[in-house]
Amino acid sequence: MSPFFRRCSGRVTPEQAHRLVADGQAVLLDVRETQEWNAGHAPGALHLPLTRLMAGAPLPAAARGKRVVAICRSGNRSRTTADLLSAAGLEATDVTGGMAAWAWQGLPVTGVNGSGGVIA
Repeated sequence: MSPFFRRCSGRVTPEQAHRLVADGQAVLLDVRETQEWNAGHAPGALHLPLTRLMAGAPLPAAARGKRVVAICRSGNRSRTTADLLSAAGLEATDVTGGMAAWAWQGLPVTGVNGSGGVIA
């Protein structure tokens, strides 16, 4: 198991998350609400709001059987998501600082229409 992933849902930096996803070692799961996602998200990220996950929605098909890196705006909802997924036996972690830290580090953010996005 990668040192970035533990059943106890360790955390990764935005740069580590970007590298893990780019290398095909994990999928990025954005757990913010739809209006936040629409404003701006990481290219290639999957979307499932934490509220829907907690209501019993399944992971997106592309995330099933894969390592999951959860991300939200600041890191709180994604930490909860990583803990939930880890408790269910999945390899999951989250991004320290969330999308705010992701954007601050200069990592790509896109809007729904493919243009430059913002973090809402």
